[in-house]
Amino acid sequence: MRNLLLLFVLFFSLTLQSQELNCQVIINYDQIPGSNRQVFETLEKSISEFINQKKWTTKTVKPQERINCAINIIMTKRDNNSFEGSIQIQSTRPIYGTSYESPILNIRDNDFNFRYNEFDQFIYNPTTFDSNLVSMIAFYVYIILGADADTFALYGGETYFRQAENAMFQAQQSGLSAWSNQVGVQNRFQLIDNLLSPNLKRFRAAWYNYHRKGFDEMTSNEGRAKQNVENAIISLDRLFNKVIGNPLLRLFFDAKSDEIVNLYSDGLNTTSKQRLLVVLQKISPNNSSKWRKIN
Repeated sequence: MRNLLLLFVLFFSLTLQSQELNCQVIINYDQIPGSNRQVFETLEKSISEFINQKKWTTKTVKPQERINCAINIIMTKRDNNSFEGSIQIQSTRPIYGTSYESPILNIRDNDFNFRYNEFDQFIYNPTTFDSNLVSMIAFYVYIILGADADTFALYGGETYFRQAENAMFQAQQSGLSAWSNQVGVQNRFQLIDNLLSPNLKRFRAAWYNYHRKGFDEMTSNEGRAKQNVENAIISLDRLFNKVIGNPLLRLFFDAKSDEIVNLYSDGLNTTSKQRLLVVLQKISPNNSSKWRKIN
């Protein structure tokens, strides 16, 4: 009995301590010459601990409920404590009744520039700007949280997107272009501005319908689920040409193109599959070679 009680206490403690993200952080520094690589290993560990150990929300999250995600950083330049490179952010969410993880985000940011001294502390204060590196990590953490929440509840990620917006506003003090409003430039400002735009809320509704009414119902009613996925994608047609460069459409299809091909290449056919193919070719022409694989 005593052992069972100890196991219960241990499990309960771990559950309370579990944070929101299960994030794998990898830094590739092969392009940086020199033999002093320790700073990159320290940086990788610090970012990983910052993301995975910090409490980002007020929610109590069980270990199995943590969001699986990955951050891959490629360093291309170093000048003392100044670093340049790119960052790729990926996240997935489980599909109800299956072991399948559906891709939610696949973002590549090529303006990942910052200053860092080995063993710098990673502390995020939402009311001040201290570090471009910390602000970028916090910004994308809240994007991950918001996107995940949006797929489980209609506009469920609003709070997290507002926190990402706040991180963006604070970081504008840096004067760096990635945080500023530039017409036609796809940067961090544009990403969060579009996600929170009242005129573009159809995108987030489609995100929800695609996952919650589509993929989550696949095991109970495949035909209805595929039709709901199809309807969600077709609804995105109304966003086409609303914003220069269609950043939200690119955000969606950078993560979803392969999944869509796999879904519609076999199994039950739906009533508007041909309409789906027309819309896909129109709103995501960069993936035309993939869409041609759909039978």
